[in-house]
Amino acid sequence: MQRIRGYKYRAYPNKKQKEFFEKTFGCCRFVYNYYMERRQSLWREWHDTLRYNDMCKDLSSVLKGEYVWLREADSIALQQSLRHLDRAYDNFFKKRSAYPNFKSKRYKQSYRTMNINGSISINESSITIPKAGRVKIVNTRDFGGRIISASVSRTSTGRYYISLQVEEEYEELPNKGGHLGLDAGLKSLYTTSDSDIYLNPKTLSLHEKRIRRLQRNLSRKQKGSKNSEKARLKLAREHEKISDIRNDIQHKITHKLASENQVVCVEDLNVRGMMRNHRLAKSISDASWSELCRKLEYKVKDHGGILIKVPRTYASSQICSCCGRRDPKVKDLSIRRWTCPSCGTDHDRDVNAAKNILKKGLEMLAS
Repeated sequence: MQRIRGYKYRAYPNKKQKEFFEKTFGCCRFVYNYYMERRQSLWREWHDTLRYNDMCKDLSSVLKGEYVWLREADSIALQQSLRHLDRAYDNFFKKRSAYPNFKSKRYKQSYRTMNINGSISINESSITIPKAGRVKIVNTRDFGGRIISASVSRTSTGRYYISLQVEEEYEELPNKGGHLGLDAGLKSLYTTSDSDIYLNPKTLSLHEKRIRRLQRNLSRKQKGSKNSEKARLKLAREHEKISDIRNDIQHKITHKLASENQVVCVEDLNVRGMMRNHRLAKSISDASWSELCRKLEYKVKDHGGILIKVPRTYASSQICSCCGRRDPKVKDLSIRRWTCPSCGTDHDRDVNAAKNILKKGLEMLAS
């Protein structure tokens, strides 16, 4: 069975390759913004639009003659930028995302190119990219499939990455056949139906004091100066460090859960709605439940398991996992332990919720 999977590598381009990447980032950004402006003005004046094929014809016949410096970039990357613009509008009209924004030269930059006649290849220490040549990488993952495309990106701290989209044979990894329910929280990141607790590392809180100091230091610098850029880089590196720590912890947790269980049940939380609570928004963002669930979903699938999302309307905390009686008083979040008035079982709030989530998930699976 074939599947498409991504492989990401840290890249170390030389000075000439960095210059080429920066030019291509800028050209792709220019093309995206140029045609977005064209589509907006065309709609305002004539209530008409441009599709991908129209933009491609215009790009090759008019734009490259008017803006000669676009020829220095990878032509396929420019076409992919138009595809991204066309897809952004499609997603907006189908109500899958907000109205597309113009691209900025600040923050993360990236472009995508396709593998045509073996133009992209990888060996032990480098990846060949069209027009850039062999770019040095740290090769930590091997694969045996066909490369479809490559995405080159640069973070706000100056790190370069190359992501390969690969079509390969799918082989399911083994799991131990367990069944588990997970209840999300802030004090404990997740509590399982087996009474195990994954503590919330609170990565942002641990680095918040240093971030405040770096932000104050940046605010004192004159905007646009070299010292301002140095201060911005220090702050960006600190945020990147927090992101790296959080990702490392999430990968370890999700790998353990996916390799040990056949069925994993989680609550389908409305994280975006919960973030509107200004008292808890920072803590919820730091916990990063959505990203943890995303990683868990694809890893469970890789191990041949099933991830079941229990509806958020299900009152998992208020129902006794032993007798099934519902106690509305437990809706109060300050109650961490409670005793069922019907069967007398003493419950830990989070463990009881995880057990109920598992029961509900198995019922959904059976039906």
